Amino acid sequence: MPHSKLRLTSLATAAMLALATLGGLSACAADGSSAPGTSKVSILLTDAPGDVKKAVVTISQIYLQGSDDGQSGRVVLLNTPVTTDLLTLANSTAELVNDAVVPAGTYSQLRFVVTGGYIEVDDGHGGTSIYASSPDYAGLPAGAPVAGQLKMPSYAQTGIKVNLPDGGFHVSGEQKVLLVDFDVARSFGHQAGASGMWVMTPVLTATELTATGSVVVTLRKDAAVTLPTIGGTATTLGGFSADLSNGAGSNETTAFTDADGDGTYEAAFRFLVPGGYTLDVTGPAGVTFTTNPAHPASVSIASGQASSFGFTVTAASATP
Repeated sequence: MPHSKLRLTSLATAAMLALATLGGLSACAADGSSAPGTSKVSILLTDAPGDVKKAVVTISQIYLQGSDDGQSGRVVLLNTPVTTDLLTLANSTAELVNDAVVPAGTYSQLRFVVTGGYIEVDDGHGGTSIYASSPDYAGLPAGAPVAGQLKMPSYAQTGIKVNLPDGGFHVSGEQKVLLVDFDVARSFGHQAGASGMWVMTPVLTATELTATGSVVVTLRKDAAVTLPTIGGTATTLGGFSADLSNGAGSNETTAFTDADGDGTYEAAFRFLVPGGYTLDVTGPAGVTFTTNPAHPASVSIASGQASSFGFTVTAASATP
């Protein structure tokens, strides 16, 4: 039976976690290349951030299901629990599972078994509250008070189904890379009524990494523009930020920085699923400003391409 190598990675940890070769499946050639009839596949985990302060989950198992050869059932890729804060995952990648060997074919399902978690949210009074899958969830900070329950129905048993590109994942060739986007903004919501519970309704979407895109946003100011002084402090473009959102309600904010020292400030958004987005610019508190082109603006992220978009501050003043 032909086999393929599958590597999963998580943005949460910078160190590669070893995964033992699965029983009954062939290994790499001695030089590290794929053995005949095998291929290497990588999966990256990222997130589409929202307003939640922390979103910690324990992923205890990851598996593929349903090869089209009619002979393979469940292929386990990860059996060692990994606990991670999903909000640390944006704009970077790191290894979670390396070179697991799986039978080649088309898989209809990729599932993440999540056995616990907690979220930390704004309590509306200047502080935060924690909602956990259980009061004794091992991933909780030491001594942290738990305000209520985070419901995670059946995810420890059946796992969370990842939406695969074109409804399936074909494992073949030398190497493939999938990006699994755990959309935090859409995956956690407050339950209606007086229960005080939060409910996890995870949205995970996979896309081939070669098909993701990125956009670098630049910010300059017109030479005739002087940024105002607020509260005795002069404002700079470094106090501005770029905001990227999509129609599904996910959003991400990144501060502008002048890495090259040339007066052009940049904010980068990476690992984006292709499609339409809205780009906006937020200024420091107390500053009113206009840009060319006007903000917000619409941008289209193309498959496998790096894009750029530039704003110029054309006027700025202290907010009356």
